[in-house]
Amino acid sequence: MTKNVGGIDRTLRIVIGLALIAAAATSTIGLWGYVGVVPLITGLLGWCPPYAIFGFNTCALKK
Repeated sequence: MTKNVGGIDRTLRIVIGLALIAAAATSTIGLWGYVGVVPLITGLLGWCPPYAIFGFNTCALKK
């Protein structure tokens, strides 16, 4: 499992995931907000299954 999610992408995933979970916990957007767990986990792990399937990589290139 190689990391395929880079800096800004990871930060956005974590922030959006936390925001969705917080909105769901406060009943602002309903239970669908708990879908924010997916971007949160992929942001924390630095690995995204669809990125792996389609060959995307937002990590900085190592020289």
